[in-house]
Amino acid sequence: MFELLDILGTMAFAVSGALTAMNKKLDPFGVFIIAFVTSVGGGTLRDILIGRTPVGWMLNLNYVYVIILGYFLAVVFRKKLDRFRTSMFLFDTIGLGVFTLIGLEKGMETSLHPVICIALGTMTACFGGVIRDILCNEIPVIFRKEIYATICIVGGIFFFAMKGLNVPKDILYLLTSVLIIGIRLMAVIFHWSLPALERK
Repeated sequence: MFELLDILGTMAFAVSGALTAMNKKLDPFGVFIIAFVTSVGGGTLRDILIGRTPVGWMLNLNYVYVIILGYFLAVVFRKKLDRFRTSMFLFDTIGLGVFTLIGLEKGMETSLHPVICIALGTMTACFGGVIRDILCNEIPVIFRKEIYATICIVGGIFFFAMKGLNVPKDILYLLTSVLIIGIRLMAVIFHWSLPALERK
């Protein structure tokens, strides 16, 4: 289940990055670079922080192949994905749920405190999108009113609560990813957001 989710998350973020880049009318190379950094940016930061080098995607070329596949799928079916905002949102949401789990798992493998594991899960899920948005000249979603990183934190707390109840691992992964994706969808549908801080 974990390996399947890992592949799914990598693919989802690759497509999300490619769609964002095409929406900005970048050339094919630019689209590929955005797809690549969206997929591996968060995981690269996480691995560097926990001292896991070379970072994951450098040791396993399957990640590169999955990103290339996601890139070509986004390019080939771009006309069918003409509703860029909806498509980007859906793929970004899937990636958010899956990559949070991956960060949590990597933190536990390193025997880190649950609070640090949740922080790693949030970084893994969010910072690929931060790099994507910065390169595409957008204010990153994580810094806007829209609920984003908060959902990863809630998902991390839920994960460790269920883990304490000895929920089977595969079911735990599934429940946590569904919770994160579900909250993200409801946040957009019902316009949930954190209050913006303004200087008076």
